Amino acid sequence: MYYKWLNSPIAKLLLTSKGQSLTGLYLQGQKHFPEPSNWKESAELDVFIEAEKQLREYFAHQRQHFDLPLDPVGTAFQRQVWEQLRQIPFGETISYGALAQRIGVPTASRAVGAANGRNPISIVVPCHRVIATNGTLTGYAGGVDRKQWLLQHEQATFSSTPVQSSLFDQTL
Repeated sequence: MYYKWLNSPIAKLLLTSKGQSLTGLYLQGQKHFPEPSNWKESAELDVFIEAEKQLREYFAHQRQHFDLPLDPVGTAFQRQVWEQLRQIPFGETISYGALAQRIGVPTASRAVGAANGRNPISIVVPCHRVIATNGTLTGYAGGVDRKQWLLQHEQATFSSTPVQSSLFDQTL
């Protein structure tokens, strides 16, 4: 397994890969954070270079969709939920119950929430766009404050002044 640390305006990010695809994007300190023991640090992998480029664009309000090869590890149910997360439009939110309906199991909102919380590729697979039915922000492995930041970031207009690249190197 390869890894790379990346600074961002929201947190230090850990990217992981087996070589060709992104297997993880974790916010430092989040729940289910992996320990990179016996992993090789690499800034040279093409997937890391492209992920960093696209994340810089995202944080600078210049990208709404990610186009990266992904290979998240999870159960068939988790992978189904994660695929549906990728269908949530940029800047919009959906409830856990509505997401359960989308996958054809309307009574599985808790299971959907659990799968959402185990999403190994934060931001790119936008689990932060899932909220409670009553509109409250709940259940984000990276912390509700970071979930709120990401949602506010996405709702900001793209006509605003792009964020300077130096901001990308700072963390909250």
